[in-house]
Formats: sequence, C-alpha cells, structure tokens
Amino acid sequence: MKTVLIIEDDPAIISGLEASFQAEHFEVIKAMDGEEGYKAARKLRPDLIILDLMLPSKNGEEICRDLRSDGVSTPILMLTSKSAEMDKVLGLELGADDYMTKPFSLRELHARAKALLRRSVDLQEPEEVTIGDLWVNVKTREVRKKGDMLDLTAREFEVLKYFLIHRNEVVTRDMLLDEVWGYDQYPTTRTVDNYILSLRKKIEDTPSDPRYLLTVHTAGYRFVG
Repeated sequence: MKTVLIIEDDPAIISGLEASFQAEHFEVIKAMDGEEGYKAARKLRPDLIILDLMLPSKNGEEICRDLRSDGVSTPILMLTSKSAEMDKVLGLELGADDYMTKPFSLRELHARAKALLRRSVDLQEPEEVTIGDLWVNVKTREVRKKGDMLDLTAREFEVLKYFLIHRNEVVTRDMLLDEVWGYDQYPTTRTVDNYILSLRKKIEDTPSDPRYLLTVHTAGYRFVG
C-alpha cells in the first residue's frame, strides 16, 4: 500500500482528498499546518506528497525548497488556488514534480499522482531483471526465456513491467486498467484477462499451471519472483 501525505489547511478539501485516496487503496497521512507537514515528510518519508501552496506557519514553496535541500526526493504534486504563471514556474523551480490549480478533477489528480509514482518507481528499478529463467531489459524492452528472445507486444511488455515493479504483490484488474491503460481509456476487465492469458503463453512453460503469473481468487493476480 502506497502512502500519501496531504498537506492542506482547508478542512473540506483535505477530507475529500483523504476519502478519495483511501478509495484508491492509499494510506493517508494528513497535516493542516505547514511546519507539521514538513516534519511529517521528513520523518515518515511517504511515497507521495500532495502540497498546498498557501499554508499557515510554513508555505508550500518553503516546504518544497527545504525538502529538496534536505535530500528528500519524494514526488510532490503542488496545489494552489492561484492561476498566475509565475506561481507555477516558481513551484516547479523549487522542486515540485507537478502542479494543479484549484478547483481540480479528482480523477485527473489521481491519474497525475499515479504517474508520479510510476516515474519514481521506474527511476529506482534496475535496467535488467532476472527472475528464474526470465530475463528482462527494461530500457531496451527485450525479454528472454531460457536465452530465447520473446516477441511481446508493446502492451504486453507494459503489463509485464508493471508486474515486475509490483512483484509478489496482489495486483487487481482495476490497478492494471488505471496504470497501464490510463485513465483516459476505457477497456474492460476482460481485456486485462485476455492480456494475462496471452502473456502466460509466452513466459510460462505450462500456461494452464503458471509458475510466475498466478491468479489470486476474487482479487486479481500476483507475479511471483
């Protein structure tokens, strides 16, 4: 479960964000004061920070600048009611990774948050991964099984890559739809199942009795490795 720290002083906004992120299976930490939020970010090291610009005691620009000066590389998505171009530029120059102006769409906010998390994980992933008799080069998008090159489609590779990043975790069909297909596309869960079947035929010795890509009854799938 990913952890998001929400630093926001508006009770209605922080309550809405908390409920929406919990519905997306995030653990939520809240701070309604800039100094409190800064300390929480330093101590708890969440996976993502949602940071309001205008805050009491320590504003969002100061928090962003100080966290980056402290070596904290957690992705930061900055929120503000301001729409001036200079405010956006300053936030990004101080180290924010993305920027949204209030009012905003929760669906777009979640999509941007997940994109920041994907980018953060990708930066931490090794270029090459070996699991059993599978070898994957993330950069060149090559996949080999027992030394033989596998012919994966672009989407199959993205599905495999997502499982590698989240190996040994339960991955739901909705997670795959959100993270691999994207929030602006509308495939069905059946589409996911079809891709899993296709991927198993290529990476498994016996697709009907998989070694790597397992089905978790009523939940989704788990890539074991």
